[in-house]
Amino acid sequence: MVDITHKTNTLRIATAQAIVQVSRRETVEAIQNRTVPKGDVFEMAKAAGFLAVKKTPDLLPDCHPIPVEYTGVQYRIEDLTIVIELTVKTIYKTGVEVEAMHGASVVALTMYDMLKPIDKGVEIRNIRLLDKKGGKSDRKAAPEGLKVAVVVCSDSISNGIGEDKSGRKIIEKLGAFAIDVSDYSIIADDKTGIQDKLHSLQRAEYDMVLITGGTGLSPRDVTPEAVSELLDREIPGIAETARQYGQERVPTSMLSRSVAGFIGEMLVIAMPGSTGGVTEYIDALFPHVLHVFNVIEGKKHD
Repeated sequence: MVDITHKTNTLRIATAQAIVQVSRRETVEAIQNRTVPKGDVFEMAKAAGFLAVKKTPDLLPDCHPIPVEYTGVQYRIEDLTIVIELTVKTIYKTGVEVEAMHGASVVALTMYDMLKPIDKGVEIRNIRLLDKKGGKSDRKAAPEGLKVAVVVCSDSISNGIGEDKSGRKIIEKLGAFAIDVSDYSIIADDKTGIQDKLHSLQRAEYDMVLITGGTGLSPRDVTPEAVSELLDREIPGIAETARQYGQERVPTSMLSRSVAGFIGEMLVIAMPGSTGGVTEYIDALFPHVLHVFNVIEGKKHD
């Protein structure tokens, strides 16, 4: 099965459609009047659809078991055509398109089974996905012209001992969101040096600075103090979200002292110094954190 452990829970919605075509007006009347010999067609088919949605992972090998939190079935009669629309909702790491389509197909098949004794011309047509929300399809592209810097805070690397991996990992991960990094620098774990670097980036009108390193508990880990003293507006939810995401995967994530906020209109996010740590931070925060730039520009909140 596809690895989804790096994904975050979001609201996922999918609506699928199936068409049942009958050949006689009397068939439609029997459905409406609940006189079909096998029972109430709409209610029986709806119940079958509910079961199908919940059983989808049992039948499709690569389909993840998910917590189905809502399933709804709607019918619409158009002449001799019965339009079925089935909607599934969940708050999870992966979408529910397959569950919706499986459910709609079983609703249609149940109707076919119940109607065939009274109408030999029943057909099932056009099972398709109508709409989906959540996940990759809802990702918004980074604002055009976003000016981004990556700063690596490390005494050893700045002195030529060792090789930077976390900063380069950030650059790699941002590439997936079409974000180019204009400034990549390595500096020592020095409070004054970090603040000087941030001041210079602000003067150069950078929009976002991602700092990796110096967020732990050693005496030389001073990045949170350096950043916090310059913040005009802290955004606690950014660091809280990243720590919560990490805590679900690595228990020691609770020791991270990362901070985030604005220096003027420049967003600064302090991240851990490990490649695993920055990977988790990018996975947890992007692309959603980019919405702050829409807010800055005065755009309407989604």
